[in-house]
Amino acid sequence: MEKQNHSVVTEFILLGLTEFHELQILFFVFFSIIYLAILLSNLIIILVVKLDPQLQSPMYFLLVNLSFIDMSLASFATPKMIGDLISENMAISYEGCMAQIFFLHLLGGSEMMLLVVMAIDRLIAICKPLHYKNIMSHCICIRLALFSWTTGFVHSVSQMVFIGTLPFCGPNVVDSFFCDLPQVIKLACTDTYVLGLLVIAFSGLLSLFCFIFLFISYSIILITVHHHSSSGYSKAMSTLAAHITVVVLFFGPCLFIYIWPFSHVFIDKIVSVFYTIFIPLLNPIIYSFRNKDIKKAIIKIKTKNVSSRSAF
Repeated sequence: MEKQNHSVVTEFILLGLTEFHELQILFFVFFSIIYLAILLSNLIIILVVKLDPQLQSPMYFLLVNLSFIDMSLASFATPKMIGDLISENMAISYEGCMAQIFFLHLLGGSEMMLLVVMAIDRLIAICKPLHYKNIMSHCICIRLALFSWTTGFVHSVSQMVFIGTLPFCGPNVVDSFFCDLPQVIKLACTDTYVLGLLVIAFSGLLSLFCFIFLFISYSIILITVHHHSSSGYSKAMSTLAAHITVVVLFFGPCLFIYIWPFSHVFIDKIVSVFYTIFIPLLNPIIYSFRNKDIKKAIIKIKTKNVSSRSAF
């Protein structure tokens, strides 16, 4: 007997951010500019760190990885969202929808763990300064970066296991600008209440674990600095403020999505936009462009380019 194929839905319809034409044009221009700014700012960080010998340290190696993840996180859904704002066809194939879900959790999980790794780097730098170079060698940094990606991959695969075998045989409208896993699961032609709770539990627990670890790590760092030098406390706060701000901005929306028991489509869309578009834009601004070393490196590269042009 021929095996029955339950997945008769071949595409999903994304309702996008708004149905009002005037807002669609405004959002198209706005998010096009934002997306280009994300690509440009993160590419600048990657190139500056690679070109400047003074920035070849573990912290900046990890920052390059963060910039790459941010560019990817902004690119898994934003280009299609921008295109859908001026298009009548807002459909996405079943395979494309599954790919969006996979990459969202891969990149989101990887960034969570990378922020943990960056906290470990600062913890060792401040608490074990004499052993820092030996502990945070280039080989260890590569392994830690790979560990971040591996964690993201395992997290993503665990989410795909939940949805891969679900039958989709009718409803195919997703009220979002990308395939959001909790919303897609609701469209399955079976009872998904328990499955929805498992998805929330897996993602929420990972987010909560990382956030608690980060909170403890930065608390230890600040207490250590405060006990060693009262004058160094303000300097450390200035340095760590960027790290702490990024952690709060990243985990705030993430924890809200998966832990908050009530759901509202409009709020969910705002949180999703903030998480997938504004976080990748804010990270390079907070982490890098307020960083004196990055500023000096950019000025040095500009000066070098101007001098080389003048020579010709």
